[in-house]
Amino acid sequence: MDLKDTFRYLVGAYYGVSEMDNYELKEYVLKDIEEYIKEFIKDNPIKDFDYRKEADLVNEERSVKTKLQDSLIVLPKVNASMELILLVKAKIKELREEEINLN
Repeated sequence: MDLKDTFRYLVGAYYGVSEMDNYELKEYVLKDIEEYIKEFIKDNPIKDFDYRKEADLVNEERSVKTKLQDSLIVLPKVNASMELILLVKAKIKELREEEINLN
């Protein structure tokens, strides 16, 4: 996985967590992910890469399910609570079931 892909899944995780309206401490986790992304960018600058544009594309083009899956990778790295991880897993399961019922 290259640096661009890593940045994309970090941003996907941010937007995935932002979908978790039923988690009261969401804002704190979003801040932690945001700081993690800033540190990643500082430690791994990518030449000629428009971070803002890429973040917008991730938000617009990736499905909620994909963003939630990205968050499962990032949440342990920012020491998120097990409660949030379980809520994300439940939301992914719910989205899968909705997909199955639509087909």
